[in-house]
Amino acid sequence: MRHGTQHADVGTAELDTALRGGPFHIALRAAIAARGLPLQRVQHHLSRYGVKVGVTSLSYWQQGARRPQRPESLRAVRALEEILQLPDESLIRLLANAEERADPERPTGRSYRSLVEASGVLERLLAELESPLDGGLHTIGHHERVRIGARRELLGRESQHIVRAHKDGVDRYVAVHHGDPGCAPESTAVRALENCRTGRVRWHHDTGILVAELLFDMRLRAGDTFLFRYGFEDGTAGVSSEYVRGFGFAGGQYALQVHFAEDALPVRCHRFTQHSAAAPRSGRQELTLSGRHHSVHLVEPRVRSGIVGIGWDWE
Repeated sequence: MRHGTQHADVGTAELDTALRGGPFHIALRAAIAARGLPLQRVQHHLSRYGVKVGVTSLSYWQQGARRPQRPESLRAVRALEEILQLPDESLIRLLANAEERADPERPTGRSYRSLVEASGVLERLLAELESPLDGGLHTIGHHERVRIGARRELLGRESQHIVRAHKDGVDRYVAVHHGDPGCAPESTAVRALENCRTGRVRWHHDTGILVAELLFDMRLRAGDTFLFRYGFEDGTAGVSSEYVRGFGFAGGQYALQVHFAEDALPVRCHRFTQHSAAAPRSGRQELTLSGRHHSVHLVEPRVRSGIVGIGWDWE
């Protein structure tokens, strides 16, 4: 009995130390051990929260072989904090801290901490609009045009979407705009440009997230295709250095064009990809700025889950 009590005290001490300093996988392993739960039981508890994570993934997480990265995985981490009776944000914080201590050569962009925070905010805003993650639509094609202004700011962007419904009754699309750090989403204008009209709009100032309903004039049936166009007028933040687009699901063609004001041209541009917000960037390729239209572009014939983007350097 005495030995068992000492063992529990040691396990609790290890957990407290790991939660304070990490790393994430050590803290997760200590928390699971402290609660005495086999991974199958952890998986079962997660399923009761509506989160599906395989035992293999849980094993990889606590070994440090992989880190939770996708939105579904981050939801699982938040659920694990409750299941394992941990303080709120204790595991999420360790993930964010690990990313901020990671590769110092990584190009400047949003920190993993800010993306984790934005992910949670986005979930809440979508819940307010009662919108599922994919909205009942599959993307066939998406052409996005971003404008960088004379002050080197993200002036605005326009999207043309071609979608196919995979269930009956779909009559809207929820567009997401994530402004640059320091932006004012409450001052960002939503433009319904073709085959749609603006519905409810929600925003969160601290993360720069804005979500907007784009209402169709018809209800789609499963298999129907639909084309619509919309945009955001921003210009509320400081100097912009990149534009990224995240994909939670595989989809059709994606084209991104970045247009620069004639009197504010970057010295170089490049494209890049990431498997997730927490993963290192790869696929870097220099892009040539067109002399006449002052723009660069990329085309993904068929997107996969992850991130693609264009970055640029100012003189």
